[in-house]
Amino acid sequence: MTTTAHSTTHRGVSPWARPLYGINAAVAWAGCGLQFILSAFGVYPSTNTVASQLGNNDQGALGRIFDYFTYFTILSNILVAVILTMLFLNPSRDGKVFRVLRLDTVLMITVTGVVYNLVLAGDATNVGWQVLANSLEHQITPIVTVVVWLLVGPRGWINLRTIAWAFALPIGWLVYALIRGAIIGAYPYPFLDVVRYGYGTVLINVLGIVVFALVILLILWGVDKAITRLTRRN
Repeated sequence: MTTTAHSTTHRGVSPWARPLYGINAAVAWAGCGLQFILSAFGVYPSTNTVASQLGNNDQGALGRIFDYFTYFTILSNILVAVILTMLFLNPSRDGKVFRVLRLDTVLMITVTGVVYNLVLAGDATNVGWQVLANSLEHQITPIVTVVVWLLVGPRGWINLRTIAWAFALPIGWLVYALIRGAIIGAYPYPFLDVVRYGYGTVLINVLGIVVFALVILLILWGVDKAITRLTRRN
């Protein structure tokens, strides 16, 4: 790990890194901020008709804010916003934990984009500013984040250890979402709805997403290695 860190730092940072990190962070902050305002103030009437899923605007501002921070979408977008801001402020930033969090930004926002657009989008009923917030969080930020990572990395940060630790944050979120759901009787997504489907079905759904996430991590590792080798040749 130490050798890799020194070689990455000495290799220098692309002149495009800072502006691209800044754009990535700004897009993520815009989506998070707009969605927070809409959620906190209950701007639009709730369209949720399933009592065992989050999204009831009638619970008051505090309840809506707690719901806001329970969604994986929000966690992944906030992580992108924070980590990319840190890279914008210091493109040479490095460290074992930071490498894991940087990998998590790409992993989690990719899962957010893919799962939403393939599984959840069909049931979405967005209106007004929700359309923009939804697009920023589920389409624009995921695409921008992956493209920025492909263009300016940082490179050479992925190995088996970072891949293993990259599951820590998503699993932590899952535990929180299930515990809170058991307490209040409502879950953030249909595939986590224990009330309707039971723990057996939810466990199968979670295992499927974990396998999907592992595939994404292995693909990212392979792409990172290929780009690193190509860069060294040039």
